[in-house]
Amino acid sequence: TADCAPVLLADQDAGVVGAAHAGWRGAVAGVLEATVAAMGALGAARERIAAAIGPCIGQASYEVGTDLRAAVLARDAADRRFFAPGRSAERWQFDLAAYCAARLAAAGVGRVARIGADTAAEAERFFSHRRRTLSGGGPIGHQISIVALPA
Repeated sequence: TADCAPVLLADQDAGVVGAAHAGWRGAVAGVLEATVAAMGALGAARERIAAAIGPCIGQASYEVGTDLRAAVLARDAADRRFFAPGRSAERWQFDLAAYCAARLAAAGVGRVARIGADTAAEAERFFSHRRRTLSGGGPIGHQISIVALPA
């Protein structure tokens, strides 16, 4: 991941893990719910699943246009709560991690935690595709996320 949300899930009792790469498009399209459903097909119980949303772009760093906002709101108008006014008219700051957490909770996931780290704002800790693009280039990087059950 670079700025998208890595979402790691586990039902320890069932011995089932899952992982999703959730950018805004995937989150809106249902990648999180699809991951939870796939885990259920393997024996996981939604209420036993613990999910962790890893480092991703934070709301203050994620200014978007009306097109992204419209796509999110087309699914559910109540999701306007994940947007704050941007720095100029027709711009919005989107809270991807909170949006993912809400989608997981609505899917019945028992526990959801957010790391709270902002990949775009924390250059010393994380690579950010958005930060790289806005600065005119630079080295390419990635983050990796791993989920495992105890042996």
